Amino acid sequence: MALAHEFDYARPACLEEALKLKNEYREKAVFLAGGTDLIVNIKEGMLKPELVIDIKDLGEMEDFPYNEDRMFVGAAITLEYLIHSDPLLFDYQILQDAAKTVASHGVRTRATLAGNICSAVPSLDSAPALLCLEAVVHCVSVDGERQIPIGEWFIAPRKTALRDNELVLGVYFPSAINWAGIYLKLGRYGGEDLAQAGWGIMLNRERQYRIAHCALGPVPKRAFKIEAWLNGNELSEELIAEAIKLIPEEISPITDIRSSKEYRTHVSGIMLKRGLLAARDRLKGKPVDAAKLLGGIA
Repeated sequence: MALAHEFDYARPACLEEALKLKNEYREKAVFLAGGTDLIVNIKEGMLKPELVIDIKDLGEMEDFPYNEDRMFVGAAITLEYLIHSDPLLFDYQILQDAAKTVASHGVRTRATLAGNICSAVPSLDSAPALLCLEAVVHCVSVDGERQIPIGEWFIAPRKTALRDNELVLGVYFPSAINWAGIYLKLGRYGGEDLAQAGWGIMLNRERQYRIAHCALGPVPKRAFKIEAWLNGNELSEELIAEAIKLIPEEISPITDIRSSKEYRTHVSGIMLKRGLLAARDRLKGKPVDAAKLLGGIA
């Protein structure tokens, strides 16, 4: 595969060396972990780095500690690893749902969660799950460490709160015990495709709700108005119908090659209803296959 331009390549032996290189080159250097987005962007001329810093072998990037209080996903942990990780099976099932929808199996064996959120595209599948889980991005530089709530991470399409000398070390997730959730993605066809709309939904036994979406505005966002309407209430046909009416206040979809803005708004109501009922079923311990919930949508 021909690349658009030449660049230098470095493979630092430790995190400190990697951060020094990034601090020296700033926006002219990029980190390489999975590389599934990076290589495409370089090939297509969207990125023209002077230096590529390979961080795949840094031990700090491979951390995956988990306990009842929180989980940490190091920046080298792949999406495929998350799909088959037992700790996620119940408490963080929404994250597994999202990981399963990203690209193809081959891509997921290389692509990382940290790299996924750094791409910051509006249709980012992992974003609704991370927003519902109230994840925190752990960043590090020669200046020290920063913890950035995921709700403050997405600034604009393809732009994040990450500074030009920082590295994402990983993502923290607070405990999701007693919560259940689901991520629903609608594409134009089965298989690898970007989302026309994506909705993440979580709820707990205290009738608290978390709702987030992607591909329905410039950045993925929480739907706080819908959450406020639902909070404290048992799901019913009437409650859900009123929640659906709030969708136009929460999203700002566009018309593009994948869908019209009118269709995105229409289908979001169907997705929200099915997602709420499916999340409730999961909370009750019933098995739900997220991939099969959107059959018959028109």
